[in-house]
Amino acid sequence: MINISLLTAMSACTNQTTNDNPLLNDFNGIHETPPFSKIKVEHYVPAVKTAIAEAKKEIDAITNNKETPTFENTVLALEESGQLLSRVLGIFHNLNEAETSPEMQAAAREISPLVTEHNNDISLNENLFKRIKEIYDNRYNLSLNDEQIMLLTKRYKGFVKNGANLAPELRERFREINKELSQLSLQYNENDLAETNDFILHITDSNQLSGLTESIIEAAAFEAKERNMEGWVFSLHLPSYYPFMQYADNRQLREKMYKAYVSRCNHNNEHDNKKIVEDIVNKRLERSKMLGYNSYADYVLEDRMAESVTNVNTFLDEIFEASHPIAKKEKLELEKFARSLGFEGELQRWDWLYYAEKMKMHLHNINDEMTKPYFELSRTQQGIFDLANKLYGLNFKYNPEIEVYHPDVKAYEVTDSDNRFMAALYLDFHPRPSKSSGAWMTSFREQSVRKGKDVRPLISIVCNFTKPTDSSPSLLTFSEVQTFLHEFGHALHGMLSDVTYESLSGTSVYRDFVELPSQIMENWAIEKEWLDLFATHNKTGEKIPTELIEKLISADNYLTGYNNDRQLSFASLDMAWHSLTNPLSEDVESFNNKAMSKFELFPDVEGACMSNTFGHLFAGGYAAGYYGYKWAEVLDADAYSLFKQNGIFDKETAQRFRENILSKGGSEHPMQLYVKFKGEEPSIEAFLERSGLTSINN
Repeated sequence: MINISLLTAMSACTNQTTNDNPLLNDFNGIHETPPFSKIKVEHYVPAVKTAIAEAKKEIDAITNNKETPTFENTVLALEESGQLLSRVLGIFHNLNEAETSPEMQAAAREISPLVTEHNNDISLNENLFKRIKEIYDNRYNLSLNDEQIMLLTKRYKGFVKNGANLAPELRERFREINKELSQLSLQYNENDLAETNDFILHITDSNQLSGLTESIIEAAAFEAKERNMEGWVFSLHLPSYYPFMQYADNRQLREKMYKAYVSRCNHNNEHDNKKIVEDIVNKRLERSKMLGYNSYADYVLEDRMAESVTNVNTFLDEIFEASHPIAKKEKLELEKFARSLGFEGELQRWDWLYYAEKMKMHLHNINDEMTKPYFELSRTQQGIFDLANKLYGLNFKYNPEIEVYHPDVKAYEVTDSDNRFMAALYLDFHPRPSKSSGAWMTSFREQSVRKGKDVRPLISIVCNFTKPTDSSPSLLTFSEVQTFLHEFGHALHGMLSDVTYESLSGTSVYRDFVELPSQIMENWAIEKEWLDLFATHNKTGEKIPTELIEKLISADNYLTGYNNDRQLSFASLDMAWHSLTNPLSEDVESFNNKAMSKFELFPDVEGACMSNTFGHLFAGGYAAGYYGYKWAEVLDADAYSLFKQNGIFDKETAQRFRENILSKGGSEHPMQLYVKFKGEEPSIEAFLERSGLTSINN
């Protein structure tokens, strides 16, 4: 529902002066960080309109330039245009994910078509493209350096892939598709958040808490208290959902929770996403065909390391051939184990986590409740900071004078070993109704060099970790520790960026390369040498026992076949949607189930439809790219083998990784960067060995 009074207020604000709008004024805070306390929802729409008008003037100045097109007066001028708009949108989009509200969502619906239209005006600007093309066609005669060539090439291809070569009669339709897609993705994400927030499991009978640990029960009681309810409340936010599914003895309640989780946005109500998925897929295909591609995947993969649909599917199939037989064997073993505990009937999906946790305890004598006391959030954070210091010489200092957008958020100044300021880092850890699910790294400002000044980035890590309670600090599961390391790896990619142009900065790399810096960090999670630095019991102060670390290591590949199959199923679903060469001709749920069928080990669950909440694909940037997680696992396993060989804190190896991977952003082709780091192209062997899938070679 549109808030009419809000829109009226926004309209009235469009006439406010620049001095009244903090988004349009210079940021005078520490390191020019955003003045969040001054920014109100009503500031965004007028700020975007003003910034677009300014950006248009900058584009007009380029296209009206009578001088011969050069890198400086065209490519560089374009790169440096729209900085005010980028700043405003960087704040707005990030807060709409991490601290949204009905008013923010209404503003997003107004802002989205404005921004899309502006982007269309640039990408379909004939005179601007002519100037870019003239420079591109003559690029090797202009004495450009490698980074300038890369920026020019990226700009030229960006214009072509955004319709610059389209016939005039097709351009309006192309514009319309872009507008529709931006609105559809926005609505998709809003629906997912609404459905996640709408369901709770409210328990008032303590008997129904059987199997749940004291810390899980305490967290549920705290959640109920925050909602002014009696008893205990469990939600579909992951820190609540997963522990319940792992430990709750009540099978009926596990079934209820599971079905609520997997059926989100599939209830044929105002938050249903099936039609949105269909529209997004069909419009992406239509746009791709307009540009001469057979499918959206062909359009995307042209600029990826994998290069083609065939290469991606071959890669996924190769791993599947190894993982699936292991996954089937693991299921049989789990069924046998469940029956040994008295289970009767057929194992269902809502039984998997429950019995998997029990069998893990049986085989490896380890579970989350044993490790959580050693992973208190603040100490784990310090451990990760110390790891970055040992590897890259970085230092982190909490600075309460840097404004934040929510009381949960803390901001840190990051400096290099020579005290040079590198970045501001915002950490936002806990779930709330205003925050999307999952975990991600983002930025309010990217690194670049402007007029000789090194502009340092403003990086943010947003997670949904277990909240502290009245009597207990936030204690992380081992999976949450891995998630923290993962997102911190992305943050390092942003913080250590050292390029000239913002468009090539930090994580602005091929999608199937961007996960290397994040996934390599997860390797330290089972390294005793690192864990000994910080992992102490939150009550006794005892250092994490060696035998517990050994159990973590022994359980590292527990259910490796199933877990690999699960990730492969997501990647294959993505490829199925985006390899379509004709518009979707069946219902979304049916297509979804068929695409994932070869990976399934359990009976279908009525109402389950992964596609309806697969935000990576339909509200994020991973469409035709989800395979990149597995692709990057091959890269990170191969890269980490060098750390294992030379020492996990080896500064020379870390320096090579920093200089050739983390600092370079997208300034060079990723394979060139990797070879500079490792000395050779990556091999799959380290991944197979680490994952316990060496049977792939048999």
